Amino acid sequence: MARYDIPSEGTNLEQKLQEQITRSIQNAVDSKKIGIAFSGGVDSCLLAKITADLGYEVLLLTIGFDNSHDIKFSRGMAVLLGCKHLVETISEKTFPLVVRRIKRIIETDNLSWNENCIGFHYVSKLAKKHRIKKVLTANGIDELFCGYNSYREVISQGEKAVAAMMEKKLDNEIKMMEAVNSITLEFGIHLLQPFLSREFVEFAKEISLDEKIWGPDDLMRKHIIRKLALLTGVPKESALKRKKALQYGSLIHKNLMKIRKTWNRTS
Repeated sequence: MARYDIPSEGTNLEQKLQEQITRSIQNAVDSKKIGIAFSGGVDSCLLAKITADLGYEVLLLTIGFDNSHDIKFSRGMAVLLGCKHLVETISEKTFPLVVRRIKRIIETDNLSWNENCIGFHYVSKLAKKHRIKKVLTANGIDELFCGYNSYREVISQGEKAVAAMMEKKLDNEIKMMEAVNSITLEFGIHLLQPFLSREFVEFAKEISLDEKIWGPDDLMRKHIIRKLALLTGVPKESALKRKKALQYGSLIHKNLMKIRKTWNRTS
C-alpha cells in the first residue's frame, strides 16, 4: 500500500497535472458522446472521472473472458463512478479465429502488440455495437509515470537510465498504437490517446522522478497519478491498486498462450 491517504487538497503540481489532462481530453474529443476503454484500474478510472466531470456522455467499455479480473473489478468501479458500463465477453470458440486474423494483419510476432491488438479488437466491436465512434484510452500513463516494473530495475542506475527507458517505451507505445488503430478502424472506431499527445508528453517528462517512483522496491509507482485520482474522487480501491495490464486482467494472455501451445503441438 502506498504511504499516503486521501489528500485534503491538491498541490500546485497536482492542479497543473489535472489542468493538462483536462486540456488533452478536450483537444482530443470533439463529440458529446465518448467511449473509454475501461479496466477499473487507476489510469482508466482517472480518465473516466475527469472526462465525465467535463460534461461528456461517458460510456465505459470493458472486455475480457468470462470471470476475468477486469470484468469483475470494473463493474464495481463503474457503479462507484456513476457511469454507464458496457461489457463484451470474449468467446472461447471464436477467439482463435480473431488471433489468427490479427497476426496476419499486423505481421509481427511481438507478443504485447498482438495481445493489445486483440484486446482493442474487442473494445472496438463493443463500441460499434453501441454506435460509439471514438474511444479514449489511457495509454501513455505507464510509460510517462514509471508504471512498469522495469522502471524499478533501472532506477538504481540513475535518472538518465530511467529517461532512456522512458523514451524507448514511449516510442514502442506510439508505434504499437498505430498497429492497434489499424485494427480498430476496420470497425470504424477511432482510438484517441490524450496522454500520448506531444503537449502532455512534454509536460509529464518535466515532472520530478520522485513524484513517479520512489526506488527499486516501489511496487506501486505512478504516485502523482494516484494522488490526483484520490483528489478527483476516483474510488480508493482503484487509486491504490497495483497495475494489472490489459492482456492479463482480461485473460487474453492466458488464452493466447493456450492457443500457441496447441498450434505448436500440431505444427
